[in-house]
Amino acid sequence: MNLFVVVLARDRSHVEEKAAELERLGLPFTAVCGERLNHPRVVYREPRGKWDAINFARRLVPKDADVVVLNDVDTRIHNFWHALSHLHSADLVYCRVEVSGGPQVKFYRIADPIRRRLHVFASGELMLMKREVFERVLPVPPTIAEDTYILFKALELGYKAHFCTKTYTTTRRTASAKEEEAYKARTTLGIYQALRHTRPPPWTRAFYALLPLATPLLALAGEDGRAWAKGIVKALSMTIAGHNPARF
Repeated sequence: MNLFVVVLARDRSHVEEKAAELERLGLPFTAVCGERLNHPRVVYREPRGKWDAINFARRLVPKDADVVVLNDVDTRIHNFWHALSHLHSADLVYCRVEVSGGPQVKFYRIADPIRRRLHVFASGELMLMKREVFERVLPVPPTIAEDTYILFKALELGYKAHFCTKTYTTTRRTASAKEEEAYKARTTLGIYQALRHTRPPPWTRAFYALLPLATPLLALAGEDGRAWAKGIVKALSMTIAGHNPARF
């Protein structure tokens, strides 16, 4: 398989480290960066959101690439080649995220077992897809959750997805319940945006139809759970009000 990695970078932070990592892995790449940087593998694009950077990257992927990899700049990749092996039986692979601390540790402990059985949201930190899938899901509409849009659209089009747990990325996320509440509001809003633009399988749609009813139960997870619940309620309120931001 001929791979090509598209690195998504809001600014110059971590770009040099990511370039060194991908070079060690022997992976060809281009970084779409929202800040001008003198680097042969970095292309400037005015920051409008990841959805726009992905659409822009379409013209940067070589014609002979049959696998497109999306990777966030502020991550470290572990066991990459295992994820690639799943593209023999799946069309799109999204990978586990391991955070260094904070409320997200508990969140993924709850969410990942669900994702092994049901594709309820993607992790755009590292996604691999066949070139055909990449071409067919584009253009990504203005949305916060561009990764989940890609997943849902691929499922709508009949492609097979796989959640890979042996390949994972490490990154930093929220450090407090207050930060987690704001983060959960944004990401949940993005998922409902993705649902407006796609039609994933019935069980996925049912999950989000029932989420408002199940949200109070999250309080059983303590302070972090209450932060998730408040964030989800905010996202639902913004969805009902028609609030539709396209950037974090």
